Amino acid sequence: MSEWQRKSPLEWQTYVNKEVKVTAAEKHEYKGWVLTIDPVSANVVLVKLMEDGKVCVSVILGHAVQKVEIVNEGDDEMKEQLVHLFMPEESKAYGHEELEKRKSSLKTWLETNHIPVTEQGESQRTLCVAGVLTIDPPYGPEDCSSSNEIILSRVQSLIQGHLATQL
Repeated sequence: MSEWQRKSPLEWQTYVNKEVKVTAAEKHEYKGWVLTIDPVSANVVLVKLMEDGKVCVSVILGHAVQKVEIVNEGDDEMKEQLVHLFMPEESKAYGHEELEKRKSSLKTWLETNHIPVTEQGESQRTLCVAGVLTIDPPYGPEDCSSSNEIILSRVQSLIQGHLATQL
């Protein structure tokens, strides 16, 4: 098992939304922005933004990863760009006011149910639940992320229930 595979999901999380150079087996090198890292296989999903507006996605298998170097820390603007790359078209259709309304409604509902929630990021667009789960726009169950599968599942169920009452 490689050093990379021995890292914990929390350690891998520190690489997400950062530009990295990955050295893999047989000295192959890959460069791009880390979109996600699979917590089971340690596979790294890299995104390269091309000049013509196209996106190149590479998956480097966890067992082949020998070294990962952070090249660029990135910023909130890059994080937003990465988050929106694979967002369904209907999510992109939400206007700024609609997203603010959805965020405010969800935040109020979570607080009413005694679930600790804060806004984070420079743009304050991401909701953070109990410091262990984040919810990005457009604030649906599929927009949650956490390394704790139990909390992730429960909060996704809660959000699903909340959205059902909104219809």
